[in-house]
Amino acid sequence: MLNTVVIPVAGLGTRVLPASKAIPKEMLTVVDKPVIQHVVEEAVAAGFTRVVLVTRSGKSAIEDHFDHNAELEQVLADKGKDALLAAVRDILPDGVQVISVRQDEAKGLGHAVLCAAALTGQDDFAVMLPDMLIDANGNTPDMQQMVAAYHSSGTGQIMVEAVPEDQVERYGIVDCGGARPASGHSAPMQDVVEKPALAAAPSNLAIVGRYILPARIMELLKTTPRGAGNEIQLTDAIKTLLQENSPLEAFTMGGDLYDCGNKAGLLMANIALGLKHPETASELKAYLQTR
Repeated sequence: MLNTVVIPVAGLGTRVLPASKAIPKEMLTVVDKPVIQHVVEEAVAAGFTRVVLVTRSGKSAIEDHFDHNAELEQVLADKGKDALLAAVRDILPDGVQVISVRQDEAKGLGHAVLCAAALTGQDDFAVMLPDMLIDANGNTPDMQQMVAAYHSSGTGQIMVEAVPEDQVERYGIVDCGGARPASGHSAPMQDVVEKPALAAAPSNLAIVGRYILPARIMELLKTTPRGAGNEIQLTDAIKTLLQENSPLEAFTMGGDLYDCGNKAGLLMANIALGLKHPETASELKAYLQTR
């Protein structure tokens, strides 16, 4: 069964300060929706019906966003603003559940994922990072394709993208034994290295914040020691999983990736999606042509 996605939202958002001082970074908007809504919509479109937010104090705005606001909905209904009413009322489709769990201390991505262990149980599950927004450009979304690859092979999937060689030290890098799967395809993984120096990097295939993982990973995270940054790294547990000869595959994405956890990425996402939004496209295009 694959119906649960874990989304860690407990980060401080230091790369977008001061905007994230009082507002969760996940609530910063791309056009007319907060980043977290874009990511949850991506998960729902891929078939996930249970969204687990790993959160902390000061992040209640995220939970509120996915809850009903009866007063706002009544005002919109009374004024006949049906389109806006639908936009705020239908943020989550019927049958999709959002659950929050707390990460009591910032101990890294691996620890954040482990906080959801009681909810994932013995089932495989997905992890999606809320900073990473993927624009499918009208094609089948990458997460949908990766879920299909998981169901076809029965093997965990790690989404990757080829990055310039001078950027490999920023990412977890996968080793597929020299194989380079085409967009929308997977290849067996042999290893993963967290933020390697270029000389030590086995490839330039970088993990981009989308995972489908076997239930076994939760057991491994319980004993994974602190690694890079003195944090419990998810990539370290994935590495141990591979050392146990548990199969994993690297899935190459085809959409456009925007890292909304930094200022430039957030601005680029707003421009790219703003140029496609029916309410903003013409004015934004005209403005950009004057610059």
